[in-house]
Amino acid sequence: MHKPNPQKFIRSFNTWALAIKNASSPRQALDLYSQMHRQSVPLNSFSILFTLKSCTPLKNPSLIAHLHCHILKLGFVSHVYVATSLLNAYVVYCFDDACKLFDEIPERNIVTWNTMITGYSRSGDVNKAYDLFKAMPLKDVASWSAMIAAFMNNWKWSCGFGCFREMVASGRFKPDEVTVGTVLWGCAHMGSLGLLVGRSVHAFVAKNGWNLTVEIGTILVDMYAKCGLLKYACIVFDAIQQRNVTTWTALICGYAQHGYSDEAVSFFEAMQDTGVKPNEMTFTGVLNACARKGLVVEGRKYFDMIEQYGLECRIHHYGCIVDLYGKAGSLEEAYQVIRTMKVEPNVVIWSSFLSACKDHKRFQMADRVIEQVMETVKPESDGGVYSLISDLYVLNEKWDDAERVRKLMCCAAYCNEGLQELLLGFSSTKGFEGKSLK
Repeated sequence: MHKPNPQKFIRSFNTWALAIKNASSPRQALDLYSQMHRQSVPLNSFSILFTLKSCTPLKNPSLIAHLHCHILKLGFVSHVYVATSLLNAYVVYCFDDACKLFDEIPERNIVTWNTMITGYSRSGDVNKAYDLFKAMPLKDVASWSAMIAAFMNNWKWSCGFGCFREMVASGRFKPDEVTVGTVLWGCAHMGSLGLLVGRSVHAFVAKNGWNLTVEIGTILVDMYAKCGLLKYACIVFDAIQQRNVTTWTALICGYAQHGYSDEAVSFFEAMQDTGVKPNEMTFTGVLNACARKGLVVEGRKYFDMIEQYGLECRIHHYGCIVDLYGKAGSLEEAYQVIRTMKVEPNVVIWSSFLSACKDHKRFQMADRVIEQVMETVKPESDGGVYSLISDLYVLNEKWDDAERVRKLMCCAAYCNEGLQELLLGFSSTKGFEGKSLK
C-alpha cells in the first residue's frame, strides 16, 4: 500500500500559500484560495493569513464576513496571527465587529492589542485607547508609538508629548523612527508651541547618530518651515540625501506661507529640474506664493501646468488663481476662471472675488455675481459675504439694495438668536420624563 508523504503535503500547501502571498491582486489571491478549497488542498494558517491581508484593503464587509465564517469552520480562529489579521480587517471597515472579535479571541499577542489601540484612535475614542494601553500585559515600542499616534491624531498634543516623555523616562523602550516621526508630526501641527519639543526631538535624533531619512527629514523641514525658521528648514533639507515631492512641497509651502514668494518659486523650478514631479499640494504652495507677490504670468503658467502633469484642479487651486487675478485687478480673468470651474465655487472664492471688486471699485463686475452668491451662500452661515455685498452696494450708492441685504442679515441674526434661546431652554429642562417642558 502506498504511504502518504507528509513532506509532499507540506510542500504543496506552502507553495499555495506563497502563491497567495505573491498574488498580483486581491482577486487573484481569492481565486487561489478558492482553488485550494475546491481541490481539497489542506488549508493552513499561512494561506488564510495571506488571503486576509490581501483582501483587507478592499473594505468589503461581505467578503470579510465570509472569510470569517470559513475560518471559524476550519478552526483557525484560535491561531493568534490569523485572529489578529481578521481583527485588523474588521478595524478597517467595521469597528463594532472588531470590538466583539477582540473580546472573543482566546489568545492575544502584542500586535492584537496594538491593532485595537489604533482602531480606537481612528474612531476618535482616545480614552478607550488609553485604557486598553494601560491594561496591556506586555508592551513594545510599537505599542507606545500607537498610543502616541492616537493622542496626536486626535489633537491631544500635551497628552502625546507626555506619553513620549514617559516612554523615554522608563528606560525600557528606545523610540524608533516611527515614534519620533509621530511626535515631530504633532510638533509641526502645533506651530511655535511645539517648536521647543520638536527641537529636543531633533537633538535626540542627532545624538543617537540616526541617518536623516526622507520621512524624518521631511517632517523636520515641515516643522521648521511652519514655525518660520526657514534657515533651519534649509539646513535640514540640504542634509537629506533622498528627497521626495513631500520634502520639496514642505519647503515651498513654508516659504510661501511666510511671504518669501520669489524663493518659493525658485524652489519649485529647482524641484522640476531635479526630475521630481509636483503633486496637488505643491501647486497649492507655488500658486499661493504667486498670489501673495502678484506674479500673474508665473501663476497662470503654473495653473495651466496642473493638468499637464495629469492632476486635477482642486478648489484650493481655483481659490489661489482667483485671488491672484483679483489682487492684480484682472477681474475679467478671475470671473472667467469662476465660470469655467469644474467644481462649485465656495464662499472663500466668492469672498475673494467680491473683495477684489471692492478694492478696485469694479461695481458692475460685482453686480454680475451678487445674485448668484446670495442664492448659494446663506447669511446665517456666512454673514461676512453679506457684509461685503452691503458695502459694495453702499459704495455704488445703491441704498435700497444695501438696506435689503442688511435686513436679511438682521433676520438671520434674529433667527439664530432665537434658535440658541430655544436650545438653551431645552437643555435647562430636566428631560422628557412625562413632564411638560416649560
